[in-house]
Amino acid sequence: MTRLSVEMLAADAPPPITSAGHAQLGIAVLAGIAVIVFLITKYKLHAFLSLTIGSLVLGAIAGAPLDKAITSFTAGLGSTVAGVGVLIALGAILGKMLADSGGADEIVDTILAKAGGRAMPWAMVLIASVIGLPLFFEVGIVLLIPVVLMVAKRGNYSLMRIGVPALAGLSVMHGLIPPHPGPLVAIDAVNANLGVTLALGILVAIPTVIIAGPLFSRFAARWVDVPVPDRMLPQRPSEELERRPGFGATLATVLLPVVLMLAKALVDIVVDDPANMTQRVFDIIGSPMIALLAAVLVGIFTLGLPAGFSKERIARTVDKSLMPIAGILLIVGAGGGFKQTLIDCGVGQMILDISKDWSIPALLLAWLIAVAIRLATGSATVATISAAGLVAPLAADMSTTHAALLVLAIGAGSLFFSHVNDAGFWLVKEYFGMSVGQTIKSWSVMETVISVVAGALVLLLSLVI
Repeated sequence: MTRLSVEMLAADAPPPITSAGHAQLGIAVLAGIAVIVFLITKYKLHAFLSLTIGSLVLGAIAGAPLDKAITSFTAGLGSTVAGVGVLIALGAILGKMLADSGGADEIVDTILAKAGGRAMPWAMVLIASVIGLPLFFEVGIVLLIPVVLMVAKRGNYSLMRIGVPALAGLSVMHGLIPPHPGPLVAIDAVNANLGVTLALGILVAIPTVIIAGPLFSRFAARWVDVPVPDRMLPQRPSEELERRPGFGATLATVLLPVVLMLAKALVDIVVDDPANMTQRVFDIIGSPMIALLAAVLVGIFTLGLPAGFSKERIARTVDKSLMPIAGILLIVGAGGGFKQTLIDCGVGQMILDISKDWSIPALLLAWLIAVAIRLATGSATVATISAAGLVAPLAADMSTTHAALLVLAIGAGSLFFSHVNDAGFWLVKEYFGMSVGQTIKSWSVMETVISVVAGALVLLLSLVI
């Protein structure tokens, strides 16, 4: 979302709905989050409904009239979906086309053909990072698991040595790099610059994924020794295709939105003149919506047509890609509603007031809040959205780079120690055929390594830029 549109939304946003004291607001926040956690974990209620109910509980305990709380929630839901809804839809279309056309398989097979032996874990982290750019985490897992299992079985590799790097690549992309939903919502909430956040996110992601992937996998392989589960070897999408797109065209399509957004950020830094025609052009083509839309349209010609897709097949692929994201859109939207309720109740200002007396850095505070919500709810996206709403006032006086680092600190915290209340935990457990204890010693520890390393790198960057 552009800065102008954010300001317009802010101008239209409802005024604070309560003037409750800090103690009452603190209790309201804890109660709201506790209700969300309880409903998700105890009753397995959908996160959309849990966030909606938790927002109303928050407003009620904070002393807000019910109609004002509802207005805040719906306003936050609407502005969040308006800001990231189209981007999530475009990302889903690109990811589905990449998978169904065999483009993802082409990237995988090409890289694996050039790798072997000790280089295989590094090849897996590279594959997962590239494919993870346009794909949601769960989709990326489903797409890459057959590759992980086949490589481990045919090459007689440890499953952890191959699987952990792939999972690390996907997870880092999910938590730190737009256009994934969590980082996009956090960027919108703290009014950060998307291009700068993307550039710094890549800078943080590279060493993080190396440490949590190929390096940590050596320890995970010692702690967890499980055979490749043959029952989990599903058919790859491209096995039913007569042909598939080329490696170069596929890679260029996947990286196109990232290149366009980074180009916009670079031009903004170098030119720094809103009236300059070059900067105005890059402001348009480098905006997230246009960048992703361009990749989707290019993908029709570089992915769909080379795979032999007819116009009808391409239309069906787009249609199928949009159906599964309804739940994601509602969760992200409800998270935005919860965030707006927090802000309108005055919780953000309360944290701003209290933190003035603390010696804890704002970036560390953001990381800790995201960690607490992640541990409680199990959802990285819910943790990112909620934490962004709580710490948004801290970004008011920050520089462009530090606002971007605030987003990354939140994203890093949102990945901390995935456990039994996280759907991703069970997905990894079942696909890899591990016990709960083995999943904790591999997947959960890997997520913690990602969170701590990325958080530490963000704090180090804040000292030098």
